[in-house]
Amino acid sequence: MLPIQIVSGDITKLTVDAIVNAANPSLLGGGGVDGAIHRAAGPELLAVCRRLGGCAAGDAKITPGFNLPASYIIHCVGPVWHGGTRGEAELLASTYRQAMALAAEHRLQSVAFPAISCGIYGYPLAQATQVAIQTIEQCRRQGAGLPEKVFLVAFADNDQQVMSRVLADCGAE
Repeated sequence: MLPIQIVSGDITKLTVDAIVNAANPSLLGGGGVDGAIHRAAGPELLAVCRRLGGCAAGDAKITPGFNLPASYIIHCVGPVWHGGTRGEAELLASTYRQAMALAAEHRLQSVAFPAISCGIYGYPLAQATQVAIQTIEQCRRQGAGLPEKVFLVAFADNDQQVMSRVLADCGAE
């Protein structure tokens, strides 16, 4: 079974093979996790992202980690929450599938995900965490060469409690 661990803290400080960026479609930085990753990685990240031509919701792209402890950044664009009636769960699941596929392609052993779409995009944390866990577990069952360790990173302690409860409810511990 693929271990999924919930951790609390600053994703930019984690020593893993890749961190996932909850990016906007331009990939050029912004607020929240996206801005923090761009600031911590340094100006080289922006230069590389300018050449990527953006990223659609539900997709992912990979770059070097530059000044981060992580070797890579997997940039995922999640959906904006519209009440769950516009295919948000499918798009969010797609971001996790695409990120896991890139991790497998690059033979990464550890990946850390933030709560994609839960910031300014408004996705409810518990529902997003359930999509994340179910999708990661589905990827694990379907493929080989996936990361041995997957972390879901909560920025705040109360978020960690919600995510841990969802993980326990999913039986993925």
